[in-house]
Amino acid sequence: MDEKEVNFLPKPKIPEVGCFRSICDLIPARVVLYILSWSGFLVSFVMRNDINFALVAMVEDSATNANSTDHCSSSSLMSSLMSNRSDSMLGSVNDTELEDLPVMIGDVKFDWDSTVQAIIKSSFYWCYVLSQVVGGVATQYFGTKSVFGWSQFITAACSLLIPHAADMHYGAVIFLRSVQGFASGLTWPAMYAIVGYWIPPVERSRFMSSFQGFSIGIGLTYPLCGFIIANFGWRQVFYTTGSIGMLWCVFWYLLAYNTPQEHPRITPEELEYIELNVSEDIKNGQGMRVPWRRIFTSMPVWAIGLTTFGRIWVHYTFIMSGPEYMQKIFCFDIQQNGLLSGAPFLCSYLSSVLFCYIADILMDRKTLSLTNVRKLFTALSQIVPGVLVLLVGYLGYQIVTVLILWFVAVTFITASYAGAMANIVDIAPNLAGPVLAFAQTIHMTASFVQPLVTGFMVTDSQNINQWLHVFGVSSVVAISTYVIYQVFGTAEIQSWNYPDNDPEISSSDDSAVIANQPMIKVEPGLKFDDDDDD
Repeated sequence: MDEKEVNFLPKPKIPEVGCFRSICDLIPARVVLYILSWSGFLVSFVMRNDINFALVAMVEDSATNANSTDHCSSSSLMSSLMSNRSDSMLGSVNDTELEDLPVMIGDVKFDWDSTVQAIIKSSFYWCYVLSQVVGGVATQYFGTKSVFGWSQFITAACSLLIPHAADMHYGAVIFLRSVQGFASGLTWPAMYAIVGYWIPPVERSRFMSSFQGFSIGIGLTYPLCGFIIANFGWRQVFYTTGSIGMLWCVFWYLLAYNTPQEHPRITPEELEYIELNVSEDIKNGQGMRVPWRRIFTSMPVWAIGLTTFGRIWVHYTFIMSGPEYMQKIFCFDIQQNGLLSGAPFLCSYLSSVLFCYIADILMDRKTLSLTNVRKLFTALSQIVPGVLVLLVGYLGYQIVTVLILWFVAVTFITASYAGAMANIVDIAPNLAGPVLAFAQTIHMTASFVQPLVTGFMVTDSQNINQWLHVFGVSSVVAISTYVIYQVFGTAEIQSWNYPDNDPEISSSDDSAVIANQPMIKVEPGLKFDDDDDD
């Protein structure tokens, strides 16, 4: 049978069975899944990052704040930044902040030192890294719908409980953040696992842009939390984000399904299109035994994990160190800081859609091989930000230029979702969840190592030379880890991806596994890897 022409939004034939069903049929199930994925990561990252801003209002002001204020008021850079502002405008901002004080006083503040605050922030990522493999295994047996849905529900429930936990003891907050981290760690392997069943190869890059919903989440968190804190107090931050998470769970359970065959509202035309363009082996892969030894010893998997470690490192330099840098060096107030820190992440979603669309075009037109497409966009996501973050350090107080480079760097980081991050599904569509879990265990260690290294190097947060060291290390890590991917990266499906239909076959007898595989049709952009990659 000839394959149908690939079209991301094929126009289905609308059955004459009522107005509501007809409207539903106009929206392909793959588009609904895209929206659920996009919104799910958005909500997840709002709940993940809310405490970073809320802590500012939760903790009593320390003596260092006065020193920071003196630095900013006497710094010459403020005059260059605010040259277009009048003195009266600056005065009105201070008056507004004073008017907001009674609202802030209504919430209890805690005497938590910098060490306690650092532990609260990092506790999320301790368990986040540990839960990656758990998420991959759980998804293989229970499916994406259950794993992703329950992980979001637990994260939202913890957000709602954090204000009460803070009243009890900071240890209770650390416990809840640890639980949130463990639950959130399940989301990425779960969503990766569903891609192979729903999305044909030539649409995968575009679908992967839905994962960039987290960029919108990060970008919205900063200004949203700033507004809520200024008007309603810090407690409402957690009540708001937790409620949003709970509401999202309702839509997820009503609309999400593990496979197209399970979906009760998918049109026959769309189901046929997916079945024609998704390999039969992929559709039969759910519940297959996970060949962990083969995954652990696969150089393409290690290449993905190590190169994305560099991307996460430079990314978290902007996410976690960025707001502090803007406050201590550029002397932005909390509202300016929120807007300027969040704006690049809001726009980075659009850039991810563009990068992923271009990647699919290059592959569809056979301009580049799939392997070279992945390497090209991985290079854009790491080499470009790696160079720009170094320039940010050297440019110092040239605020306008630094902000432009900052914006461009964060924008290019999203190219990874048309590169190494999409590559996970390329090499193992049946085992994308477990492979992502292993790779993410490697690269997400950067999420807590980077802040620790920054804290070690920056003993005086107003010393711009110390920040130069932070940006220099980020540059070296981002660029050097890409070299590994350039050498060992591939988009060929690995031999251990296919279901082992014979229980008598040992996992070490790879040639027997391959020999017993049924013949399947190879789709555009997919290749067999007949050779052992170990």
